[in-house]
Amino acid sequence: MKKLIPFILLFSQLYFAQNVAQSLETATKKLLSSSPAYSANVSIYVADENGNFVYENNGNKGLSTASTQKIFTAAAALETLGKDFQYVTTVNFSGTLSGGNLNGDLFITSTGDPTLGSWRYEGYNPENFKQKLIKSLKDKGISSISGDLIIDDLYFDFQTVPGGWPWNDLGNYYGAGVWGVNWRENQFDLRMANGDIKKSNIDLPNVKWVNEVKTGGSSDQSLIFTAPHSDVALVNGTLPSKAITVSGATPNPPLTLGEEIKIWLKEAGIEFKGKITATSQQKIEGQKISFAPKNNLLMEYKSPTLDKIVFWFMRKSVNLYGETLVKTLGKEKKNEGSFDAGISYLKEFWKSKGINAAMINFADGSGLSPQNYVSARAEVQSLLWSQKQPWFKEFFEGFPTQANGMKMKSGTMKDTKSFAGYHTAKNGKKYVFAIIINNYQGGNISNALFEVLNELK
Repeated sequence: MKKLIPFILLFSQLYFAQNVAQSLETATKKLLSSSPAYSANVSIYVADENGNFVYENNGNKGLSTASTQKIFTAAAALETLGKDFQYVTTVNFSGTLSGGNLNGDLFITSTGDPTLGSWRYEGYNPENFKQKLIKSLKDKGISSISGDLIIDDLYFDFQTVPGGWPWNDLGNYYGAGVWGVNWRENQFDLRMANGDIKKSNIDLPNVKWVNEVKTGGSSDQSLIFTAPHSDVALVNGTLPSKAITVSGATPNPPLTLGEEIKIWLKEAGIEFKGKITATSQQKIEGQKISFAPKNNLLMEYKSPTLDKIVFWFMRKSVNLYGETLVKTLGKEKKNEGSFDAGISYLKEFWKSKGINAAMINFADGSGLSPQNYVSARAEVQSLLWSQKQPWFKEFFEGFPTQANGMKMKSGTMKDTKSFAGYHTAKNGKKYVFAIIINNYQGGNISNALFEVLNELK
């Protein structure tokens, strides 16, 4: 009898696996035969927690992933940089101090901290940074600054936005680019009422607005068009006539931070006599670059640890974090803080974990580019590898619980939807899965995919 038990268990497992596979196949056929999926492409892959194959439909097919791309970036960053990794922002000065006067320039530089001035972390908001900056100046006895305020923002290369991002995404908050010095997640908020711009929560130096918004409807159907270093911004589309906040991507975060610091200095009674500039601005104007000195340190300001950054990166799908992580990986592993270097490393990393390179044609770190082509099988392979790592708990915590009750990362772009994650069925069976669909037109695309994934419950 004892000899029969393993056989019975194996037979039971095979039976349930076949039963689930049949259910998934039926649900997938129903999905693909629906009118909205007439010209759709799908990639589905399901395994159990040990990596044993359960079901696939075009599992190797590379499709645009949208934000499930983030699982690759987050896991590679945790493994490469370590969950305790922190970005560092420093304040230095050049010249001399005499009688409370700084006869020189004040420099703000950073290793690209994407959380600098973020509202998501207790103890790390703009007011906290302001207080520490002013305290560092007063502790040094500085009551006036004769030189300039220079934001040294060239830790990474000059290109702030990955190639392939759509133009109608760039000016919106989720299309914010990456600078060496980021501020308030490179996002601004416009307060609008009856279609008119009332005010912005932060100063946007030199930006001129073109407002073509029409009023109508009950939801925000507006778009903001602007670009890095641009001094023109367009807002159009439709908005309700009531007061509403529309969020955009800051065209020049370093200069915006500089303007804010200028206000802080005045409030603190510290006289500022110079001008505000950034090293990227000096590069644009063909001037000599004024890099921050290595000495004369006034303040060192560290970001939250990487595990906390990854939590919000996954939970709220913050594209800025993904692209900063890609540039950071490039800087750390290839000594080049560029998208190309970071993406190259990301591909090498996952190839080294056994994923076929043809299934991970990455274009960015966040999934916003429609030029990302990744298969569902590759996503499952990355999730299976990640669950064996010591940082998995922190990684998994970032996965949101979706409307169907399953804990999984989602991805959304025009006519594209994806889900990838982990689920424990009622019978205790644990699954790792991914589903991607492109060119699904009309209908509720999430509910359509839920009908397939619910077979894992």
